[in-house]
Amino acid sequence: MNERDVTTLTGVVFDETAEITVTELCEACSVEYTLIEQLVKEGILDPVGGQPDELRFHYTSVRRTRTVMRLQHDLGVNLAGAALALEQLNQIEGLRDDNYEGAGCERTGARECANQETSQVATIAALG
Repeated sequence: MNERDVTTLTGVVFDETAEITVTELCEACSVEYTLIEQLVKEGILDPVGGQPDELRFHYTSVRRTRTVMRLQHDLGVNLAGAALALEQLNQIEGLRDDNYEGAGCERTGARECANQETSQVATIAALG
């Protein structure tokens, strides 16, 4: 009989509109509460509500927090720079969505949409 090494991966799937507590956010990102406070003050994270010790966030805050951490670690970007980078990434994502929906990507194909997207991103870069 042939034995195989089996690796089991486990995880939790979250709806990005789901809400998590500040404690869960800290645990998911392996960060201290003080960093979350700084991200809120900088406008990077927007709490849904609750008292300061019971803050809740949309699950998308996990991605935003991890992105900030990578920007700081890999590029040495400060929080203000990270906020600007996240804003630019959101604009690019919005352009992608607009191109896909508005340009008839299902009719013209992905290459046409990619060309339009590159042109729009270059325009943003020139203006910004």
